[in-house]
Amino acid sequence: MTDDVSAVVYDLDGTLVDLVVDWDEVARDVARVLEDHGVDASDADLWHMLDLADEANARDPVEEVIGEHEREGARLSTRLPHADELLECELPVGVCSLNCEAACRVGLETHDLADCVDAVVGRDSVATRKPDPEPLRATLRALGVDGNALFVGDSRRDELTAERAGISFEYV
Repeated sequence: MTDDVSAVVYDLDGTLVDLVVDWDEVARDVARVLEDHGVDASDADLWHMLDLADEANARDPVEEVIGEHEREGARLSTRLPHADELLECELPVGVCSLNCEAACRVGLETHDLADCVDAVVGRDSVATRKPDPEPLRATLRALGVDGNALFVGDSRRDELTAERAGISFEYV
């Protein structure tokens, strides 16, 4: 798998660890924050709520709510089999996640993976989020790699991110 690449980047949740997060509860909590800012998010999914938060200048309180759930979910997470592969990787390793950076770091530390990861980019590390390629590109820049990498993930969003960044992709 890693014979012809110079770095490996992993998604976090569903790939290295399984966060214990009730996403419906997160969406309800975010909808309440948005309501406090005069925004009706009753028909929006969580990712659209982030866009609504940006429009209402409410991104910080929304990120705080989501991040709190994610950090706790990372503390309670279970380690997945690909984490063992990460430990054996002799290449530069990064994590590029739709979760906030702090939750990624908590999840990595909880499962003794942090020392094996050279770069972490979360949803709040750059201005855009997956499937936009910039988070993956930022991870590669932090690793000192400009291409020739492999992105390992668990979703079509991850695959699309890799395609848009011109990076090889592998499903877990």
